Amino acid sequence: MATFLYKLGRLAFRRRHFVALIWVALLALAGVGAANAPAAGSASFSIPGTEAQKTFDLLEQRFPGSSADGATARVVFKAPAGEKMTDAGNKATVEQAVRELGTGSEVASVTDPYKTRSLSKDGTIAYAQVSYKVPGMELEDSSKNALEASADDARDAGLTVEIGGDALQAVPATGAAEIIGIAVAAVVLVVTLGSLVAAGLPLLTAIIGVGIGVATITALANALDLGSTTSILASMIGLAVGIDYALFIVSRYRGELAEGREREDAAGRAVGTAGSAVVFAGLTVVIALVGLAVVNIPMLTKMGIAAAGTVAIAVLIALTMIPALLGYAGRRVQPAGGKSRLLGRGKATKSAGGREIPGTPEAARNAESPVIAKDAAEAENAQGSAIPQPSATPQRSASPQRSASPQAEAKPNMGTRWARFVVRRPVAVLLLAVVGLGAAALPATQLELGLPDDGSQPTSTTQRRAYDLLSEGFGPGFNGPLMVVVDAKSSDDPKSAATTVSDEIKGLKGVVSVAPATFNKSGDTAMITVIPDSKPSSTQTEDLVHAIRDTGADIKADTDATVLVTGATAMNIDFSQKLNDALLPYLALVVGLAFLLLIVVFRSILVPLKAALGFLLSVLAALGAVVAVFQWGWLSGLMGVEETGPIMSMMPIFMVGVVFGLAMDYEVFLVTRMREAYVHGERPGQAVVTGFKHGARVVTAAAVIMMAVFAGFIGSTEQMVKMIGFGLAVAVFFDAFVVRMTIVPAVLALLGKKAWWLPKWLDRALPNVDIEGEGLREGSDDRPKDEDRELVRV
Repeated sequence: MATFLYKLGRLAFRRRHFVALIWVALLALAGVGAANAPAAGSASFSIPGTEAQKTFDLLEQRFPGSSADGATARVVFKAPAGEKMTDAGNKATVEQAVRELGTGSEVASVTDPYKTRSLSKDGTIAYAQVSYKVPGMELEDSSKNALEASADDARDAGLTVEIGGDALQAVPATGAAEIIGIAVAAVVLVVTLGSLVAAGLPLLTAIIGVGIGVATITALANALDLGSTTSILASMIGLAVGIDYALFIVSRYRGELAEGREREDAAGRAVGTAGSAVVFAGLTVVIALVGLAVVNIPMLTKMGIAAAGTVAIAVLIALTMIPALLGYAGRRVQPAGGKSRLLGRGKATKSAGGREIPGTPEAARNAESPVIAKDAAEAENAQGSAIPQPSATPQRSASPQRSASPQAEAKPNMGTRWARFVVRRPVAVLLLAVVGLGAAALPATQLELGLPDDGSQPTSTTQRRAYDLLSEGFGPGFNGPLMVVVDAKSSDDPKSAATTVSDEIKGLKGVVSVAPATFNKSGDTAMITVIPDSKPSSTQTEDLVHAIRDTGADIKADTDATVLVTGATAMNIDFSQKLNDALLPYLALVVGLAFLLLIVVFRSILVPLKAALGFLLSVLAALGAVVAVFQWGWLSGLMGVEETGPIMSMMPIFMVGVVFGLAMDYEVFLVTRMREAYVHGERPGQAVVTGFKHGARVVTAAAVIMMAVFAGFIGSTEQMVKMIGFGLAVAVFFDAFVVRMTIVPAVLALLGKKAWWLPKWLDRALPNVDIEGEGLREGSDDRPKDEDRELVRV
C-alpha cells in the first residue's frame, strides 16, 4: 500500500492543476445540486419491528386521511387571575381563535375546547389542538405565522396563550461557537506547522471536503429522506477528521523535507507513510459509522452512512489534494525545524552551517545531523550500549564543535520527555490513568435514557411554557398520552371488545383517565386515549405501557381482539429498548471488524486488544461526563444546558460508533511510528520514545483541533447536536490524552517485545500492507535530490 500511495502522492504533486480542478469541479457540482434542491425537512421517524410502529402503520390503513404523520399544535389558554375560561368574554376570545386557526390551507382539523371538554378541573386552563396535513418541518411560513397571529390576538384580549407541539419546529442552528472552533483549529495549526501557508492547507482541504459532503447530503435530502440534523452531524465529523488527516500528511511532508528530499519525493513519501495511516484510520471510522445499520433504525442508518461518506471524502482529499497544494506552495512550506518568519526561523537551519538557507536540501541535511546524534544518545541511555555515529557526521568535520554541540545538547521535546517518564514508571502511570477514567465513568452507572420532548426545551420557549401549563391544568401525564388501538377485525363484537379494553385499562395503576373509544368507518378498529399520572419520560409511564400490553394478551384470548399501544411516548419507549438491545451486537461487530483491521496494520494481537480495551475506558468516561452535565446539571450553565433530563436514547450507541472510529485514528497515527521504529531495529522501550518524539506533537495538535471543532457544536439550539458535540469533545480528550498518550505507552513498556508478537501462521496468512513504508526505503539513496528543479515547475 505504501508504494501505491507513494506513486499517488507524486502523481498528484506533478499533476496538481488537474487534481485541483477535479475537486473544485466536484464542489461546484455538489453546490449547484444543493442550491436547486428543496430544503431538508424532518426525516420520517420509524422503528421497524416494534409494536408502536406496527400500530402506527395500522392506523394509517384503518383511519385513512387522518394525517397521522402531520404536525400538531396545542394552543393552551389560561384565564387571568380570578377568572375562568368559561366566562363569556374568555369563551368568546377562544372561539374566535379557533375560527382563525381553522382557516389555513394546510390545516386538517381544529378542536373546540368547549365541545371536547378540554378544560381543567378548576376551569382556568383550556386547549385547542390543531392538526396539519404536512409534517412540522414542511409547514409553510404562512401557516406558522397564522398560528402565532391567532395566539397574539388572544393575548391582546387578556389571556395567557402558549403553543406546544411540533408545528413551530425550526431547523436547528449551530451558533457562532462553531466558527470559534474552526478559529481555534487555525491557531493550533499555525503553532504546530509554523506558517500560515502550511496551516491553511489542512483547513482549506477540510472545508472543501465538508462542503462537498454537506452539499451532496443537501441535494439528496428529499430523495433519501434525510433529516436536517444529518448534514450537521456529517459536517461535525467530516471537518474534524478532515483537518486531522491533512495535518498528519503535511507534518510528515515537512519531516521528509528535513531529511533532504526533493519536494516531489517528500510529498510521495508523506502520502505513502502518513497516508497509509490515514487510510486505515479512515476505514475504522467508516466501519463504525456504517455499522450503525445493524440497529435497523432508518434514521440512524442514514445519519451514519452520510457521515461515513463525508469521512471517505476527507480521506481521498488528504491523499490527493494535499500533495497537489504542496506543489503549489513550493518553498512556502518549510522543512521541519525551518519555521517561517511568522514564528521566527528554525534553529536547525540557522546554526547548522552558520548561515540561513531555509528550504534547501543542504540545510535540511545539516539540521538532521544533530537530531541523529541526539537519537543515538537517547538510544544509548535506554539500551545501555553505544551506537556509532552515522556517516553524516563527518560532513561537518570542518567545525564539529560549533555545529554539533548546541543542538546535541538541546533539551528533548515534550513528547520525548513524557514518553521517557511513562516508560520508567509504567505501573504507577497505568494505575493512575485507569483509576481516573473509572472515576469519570461513575456517573454513567446512573444513566437514564429517553427522547427529548417539549419538557426538555428551555423555559424561554413557548413550547416549554405550553407544556408546563398543560401539566398544571391536567397533570404531568397529559403531555404524553398513550394511544391504545383495538384491532377487532377478528372479533364477533368489536364494540364489546373495546369496552372490555377500556375497563381493564381503567383498573391499572398509574392511569388518570381513559377516553371513550373512537371507531373507524368500517367499525373494526377503535382508538382509545389513555392519560398516565406521570410525565412521558418517567419509568412509571414505561411500566404502564408494558402493563397495558400484558393485559392485551389476556383480552385477545377472550375477545379475539388485538390490543396495541402507540403514540409519541410509546414510540420513544420502544426506540430506547431497540437501541439497548442492539448495543452489544453493534459493539461486537464494530470492534471485531476494527480488531481484524488493526491486526493487519500492526501485525500484532496484543496491540489491537489493548486499543479496544482503551476505547471502552474512554467511551465510558465520556458517557459519565455527559450524564454529569446533561442529567445531573453539573456545569450546565457553562455548557448552555437550560434543562436537565434523561440522556437521549441514541447517545450511547452513537458515541460508541463515532468515538471508536476516532479513537482508532490516534492509535494508528501514534503506534505506527512506534511500530516503524521497532521494525527498523530499535528496542521496544526506545521505540515507544521514538514514536512519541515524532508523533506526540502532531497527535496533540490533532486532538486539540478535533476537540475545538466538536465543542463548537455545543452552541447548537438542537439538544441532540449539543449533547453529541459535548460528548465527542470530552471523549476525544479522554482517549487522546489519557488512553493513547498515557495508557498505551505504559502498556507497551510493560509488554516489551510481547506487544508485537504474532503467530507465524497468522503472519504468513495476513497481507503485507507495509504501513511503515519499508518498501520506500529500497533504493532511496538513488533518488534525485534536486529540489530546485521541481520548484521551477510550480
